Amino acid sequence: MVTAIVVLTLMGLVLGVLLGLAARYFAVDDKDPVVEQIEALLPNSQCGQCGFAGCSPAAQAIADGSAEITCCPPGGQLLVEKLAEILDIDMDSLSAEIALPVVAKINPEGCTGCTRCYKACPTDAIVGANKQLHVVMTKACTGCRKCFEACPEDCINMAPEDESIATWHWPKPEAA
Repeated sequence: MVTAIVVLTLMGLVLGVLLGLAARYFAVDDKDPVVEQIEALLPNSQCGQCGFAGCSPAAQAIADGSAEITCCPPGGQLLVEKLAEILDIDMDSLSAEIALPVVAKINPEGCTGCTRCYKACPTDAIVGANKQLHVVMTKACTGCRKCFEACPEDCINMAPEDESIATWHWPKPEAA
């Protein structure tokens, strides 16, 4: 009986080691490196403004060419330029307009502190408490409009992001 236990234990160990080695040597990497690179550039906020369920399907669609590189509004001009560089696309050949990133702005006179916008925000960009004024942290806001739809007081509006060093671009010169 002891011999059977020892033999079965040794067989289990040997087969386990063989299976581990086989998994390492015969592993198939099914991820496309271009898709991974595009997904790393996307904001990964899963806001759905691009029309996809999240940033992973959007990255796959951009890599396949079934989605425009301008489909992500939170990424803005900077993201479009990086994607054009990765995918070797000429910026002048883009047919779609580059959407300006928008962020939520709360009107302090209309806010009653109901916390509906606070609860609806997927990125926790809204700070506040019950029956107190809420404020939007623009760095965290993706412009998904969920707080805008949840607000019963209509005190939230979506406005273009304030210009900064990262968002400002030289305007194209006009032909004479």
